[in-house]
Amino acid sequence: MTTPQLERLSTHCQRLRLHRVAAELSAMLEQAAKKDVSYADFLDDVLAREVEAKREKHQAMRVMMARFPFQKTLESFDWKFQPSIEPKVIKELASGRFIADGENVLLLGPPGVGKTHLAVALGMSACALGLRTSFTTAAGLITTLGKALYENRLEERLKVLTQPKLLIIDEIGYIPIDRQGANLFFQLVSRRYERGSILVTSNQSLGAWGEVFGDTVIASAILDRLLHHATTINIKGDSYRLKEKRRAGLLRPAATPASAE
Repeated sequence: MTTPQLERLSTHCQRLRLHRVAAELSAMLEQAAKKDVSYADFLDDVLAREVEAKREKHQAMRVMMARFPFQKTLESFDWKFQPSIEPKVIKELASGRFIADGENVLLLGPPGVGKTHLAVALGMSACALGLRTSFTTAAGLITTLGKALYENRLEERLKVLTQPKLLIIDEIGYIPIDRQGANLFFQLVSRRYERGSILVTSNQSLGAWGEVFGDTVIASAILDRLLHHATTINIKGDSYRLKEKRRAGLLRPAATPASAE
């Protein structure tokens, strides 16, 4: 039952933007009366709930602004399927210390081994730590920079891309990058060098980046800056997607070679 006092309290909460408290006020008052808690304990509970609500809201906003292709966490990663990955190393990265130090991360390996999952999970961890994060594919990034160059807005776009504490660039090597794209990529890496962390995933070994960027000199300059302060993780193993197809019976087992007579 709503009383005049409860209505006033609710109005105060709305004006102060204490939305979680306003929604749960009646239940909190009933619970406090039953347990006969002190004024200080009740106020502590009220403020703690509102602080948590605002933390959740801000984290959700950071995740939305990051533009992840999906939301996955380290808890959902199948460590047993990829024994080449050391969980302790990934969990250390999830602490965010590499971001605080302006260091980079390179996740290398064939398609389907979980590089993007790990990249997104580390990005989600950064968001939970209150750090601004941005996700893009390499192809999308080059297209965006190329468009900005054409529209004479490159400087403006580079400034935007240097703002996130963590910039995730996914799928380097899947599509060849022309000389202009390589130069634009180099400018971005140079802008963020020792200022903001970059996490990249690639299906190509670092030795093949000269072919990816169409220029060994530019590729070397990019790697020089990325690797100066970086953790490089080489992932070996089978594709998760192929594993799921095998489970579903969509792939035929490899043929057994005939024995020599």
